[in-house]
Amino acid sequence: MSEAWLSKVNWAEDGLVTAIAQDASTGRVLMVAWMNREALKLTWQKNEAVYWSRSRKKLWHKGEESGHVQKVKSIRLDCDGDVIHLLVEQQGGIACHTGRESCFYRLLEKGKWVETDAVLKSPEEIYKNKLEPL
Repeated sequence: MSEAWLSKVNWAEDGLVTAIAQDASTGRVLMVAWMNREALKLTWQKNEAVYWSRSRKKLWHKGEESGHVQKVKSIRLDCDGDVIHLLVEQQGGIACHTGRESCFYRLLEKGKWVETDAVLKSPEEIYKNKLEPL
């Protein structure tokens, strides 16, 4: 199958493109991450979100450690070709590594950041298998 569609993406100099994940049922923006060509291709093939971790310098299948996989309902490209929009079904209701529904849990009120969302599950509990010695 042709992969010409990947060439329509306006990749940044570092080979990445911004990706926004939005909850398909609530419309809430869950997170912003990065994708390279391989991540976008795998996302399309698996119908599950795969990102590029800039800190770890490797592909990151969302939920590979936490179990909070993002089932992809649609993939869109913006008018400039430099932002990917994923409409997802967030497994487990948690997208943020802090244990919250969304990474956007702080609201600017009167010049201060206020945490508006509760932690649904502690990071220690989410990543307990990762933190335990082998």
